[in-house]
Amino acid sequence: MYVESLALKNFRNYKELDINFSKNINILYGDNAQGKTNILEAIYLAATTKSHRNSKDKDIISFGQEESHIRLLLKKRDVGHRIDMHLRKNQTKGVAIDSIPIRRSTELFGLINIIMFSPEDLSVVKNGPGERRRFMDMEICQLSRIYYSNLLKYNKVLDQRNNLLKQIYFNPSNKDTLDVWDDQLVEAGISIINERKNFIEMINNIINDIHKGITSEKEKIEIKYEPNVEAESFKEVISNKRQMDIKNTVTMTGPHRDDFGIFINGNDVRVYGSQGQQRTAALSLKLAEIELVKKIINDNPILLLDDVMSELDSKRRDALLEQIKDIQTIITCTGYDDFIRQRVEVDKIYKISEGRII
Repeated sequence: MYVESLALKNFRNYKELDINFSKNINILYGDNAQGKTNILEAIYLAATTKSHRNSKDKDIISFGQEESHIRLLLKKRDVGHRIDMHLRKNQTKGVAIDSIPIRRSTELFGLINIIMFSPEDLSVVKNGPGERRRFMDMEICQLSRIYYSNLLKYNKVLDQRNNLLKQIYFNPSNKDTLDVWDDQLVEAGISIINERKNFIEMINNIINDIHKGITSEKEKIEIKYEPNVEAESFKEVISNKRQMDIKNTVTMTGPHRDDFGIFINGNDVRVYGSQGQQRTAALSLKLAEIELVKKIINDNPILLLDDVMSELDSKRRDALLEQIKDIQTIITCTGYDDFIRQRVEVDKIYKISEGRII
């Protein structure tokens, strides 16, 4: 699969943009803060309905405008598709696939598989568990509509339960109504835990060979899922900790507190790894993600590299370049000389300046 073209109107710093892409390597270069990443954000948004920056729709619409439009043309197994997205400041976004409006965002998942790689991803190892949960969620949601639905349901129920806990703190008579929310939270949470466990197992089956290649077989890497609570005991634990939740006015148990550990030669790289080891582990994780998506969808995902090459040394850069030979890749950078020297076969090069293609 590959993106054929992207058209934007009133999106971030783009009043209007129409750009065509090669199905191989595309480079967007220019100085910082010119709008290169905004193009990648628009592609990611059209594929997932979410910004990789966690931005709200109203913040994406150009200053002084009330709405924004995205049109993305996709080729998948020789069949063309069109995605139209309409962002409005005070309303929910509208999405159409092949000119047919969709009612639920889950209908979009599976049409495009996007993998985003930015300098922030190189910190996923040493950052807090929230970053690692986000890594799992961003990929599993694209691979499983059921997971996405359960995640939406879980987060909605979690918010409602937390609001109720605050009320109970001041009015204990509301305590009995927790049972309804607990049952819904456990039902959605068990599915999330099981899917995350399966995802980490699949990543583990791929990542070690990749990591050995980068480290000349000097290191062995292992990913371990660290659920906050086991699926089979979730209902019992949340019941037993109810009084603690009421005291703290927040839900202390559930997959919203999950994490996963990364171990190199048996040592937790989050704690004992050098900066180089942490970066290599993060790169291995992203490369394993690419291979896993290929295996599951039996096709190549689309890869977005946001100014990440400048953050990698030559060995890690070579490992990444080796993976993108047969994948449509859209790369942002401040200059393209390094890529020419690396003898990457670049198909299209665009210079971006102040929200315009030069």
